Amino acid sequence: MSAIPFASSLRSTVGIEWELALVDQDSGDLRQVAPVILKSLSPDGSQHPNVRQELLLNTIEIVSNPRETVAQAGQDLVRSIDLMREVLEPMRVDLMSAGTHPFARWDQQKVSDKDRYATLIDRTQWWGRQMLIYGVHVHVGVEDRAKVLPIARGLLPYFGHLQSLAASSPFWGGDDTGYASNRALMFQQLPTAGLGFQFDEWTDLERYVDDMMHTGVIDHFDEIRWDIRPSPRFGTLETRICDGASNLQELLALAALNHCLVEYLSSELDAGRELPTLPPWFAQENKWRSARYGMDAILILDRAGNEELITDHLRALLTQLEPVAARLGCLDELSLVHEIVSTGAGYQRQRAVWQAQNGRLDAVVASLVAEMHAGKPLPA
Repeated sequence: MSAIPFASSLRSTVGIEWELALVDQDSGDLRQVAPVILKSLSPDGSQHPNVRQELLLNTIEIVSNPRETVAQAGQDLVRSIDLMREVLEPMRVDLMSAGTHPFARWDQQKVSDKDRYATLIDRTQWWGRQMLIYGVHVHVGVEDRAKVLPIARGLLPYFGHLQSLAASSPFWGGDDTGYASNRALMFQQLPTAGLGFQFDEWTDLERYVDDMMHTGVIDHFDEIRWDIRPSPRFGTLETRICDGASNLQELLALAALNHCLVEYLSSELDAGRELPTLPPWFAQENKWRSARYGMDAILILDRAGNEELITDHLRALLTQLEPVAARLGCLDELSLVHEIVSTGAGYQRQRAVWQAQNGRLDAVVASLVAEMHAGKPLPA
C-alpha cells in the first residue's frame, strides 16, 4: 500500500478557487474563448499562477494564494478578474458565475485540449459531457494530518448549510428544474464524486486510493472529486460543496463560514471534545434536501435525527462562530451570511428575475453579469 504524504501547512490559512463562465455581452450565451485569455496572460505557454484552464473552453478558474484571511484571498481574486477584463472587453465577453448557465446547451460546448480532460470524457461519456457546471472550492490549512479526517466528518452536519446558502443553479438548458442546486446532483454522477466515504484512519484513505489506482478508476489523487476531501499536496481540507457565486460579497461570506467551521472543529479537537457527525444516510438526505429546497430546507442536525429549518439554525450557528471569526479576522465577511438569509440566495434571485421578466432567461444572465460587476447581490 502506497503512503500518501500530507504537505506541511499553517493552521487555518485559506485559499479560494472560483469557476467563472465566459458569456457573450450581446446574447448572454457562452463563448469558447478560455484559450485566448490563457495565452494573453501567459504568452510563453506556462500556467498562470492564479488563472487556470478548466474542463470546458467556456470556463476559467481563478485561484487565490494561501492567505491568513478571507479578505486577502478575495483581493487576489479581484486582481485576476481585473487582468482578464482587459482581454475580454475588446471581444465583448463578460464574466458570470452561478452553479449552471440558465439556458446554454451542454452539447454545444467544447472540451479543453488536455489529456486528463479527454480521459474523463472518454470514460464518463454522456454524463461527463454534461458537466456544464460551475463551483467554488475552499481550502483551509490543517497543521496535523491526524486532524484532517475527523474534521471532514465533523463538517457533515453543516454540509446542507453551505449548499443551501450557495445554491444558484435552478435552471438547466432553459428549464426550471424545481431545484435550488441542480449542479449538486449532476456533479455526483461522476465516478468518485459526491459525499465520499467516512474514513476513521489515514491508512483507510491510503487503502482506498491504492485500490482505486490498482483497478484503474483513478490515475491521480486529484481525480477523487468528493464534496469534502483532503488535499494532501497543499496540506488542506478542501470543500467543493458550493455552487458558483455570482458576486464577490457572497463568495467571501461562504468562504468565511467554511473557514470558521474548520477552525472551530480544529479547536474542539484540541480541547479533547468529540466532533459532531452524521450517519451516511442522514448526510445523503441533507444533501438532497438542501439541493431541492435550498433556504427552505429542514435539515437533520445530529445522529438522533433532530431537525430544524435551516434559516433558524443558521442564526444560532453564526452567533456560535462569531468568536472564531474574530480570531480569524473574518467577522465582517461572516456577518454577510445574514444578508443571504434576509435577501435570498442566488437561486431565489434568479427565479425572481425570471418571473419579473416573463420567463426571459437572457435577463437572468444579464442579472448575474451585473452582480459580478457590482460585487454584491442586486434586487431583482
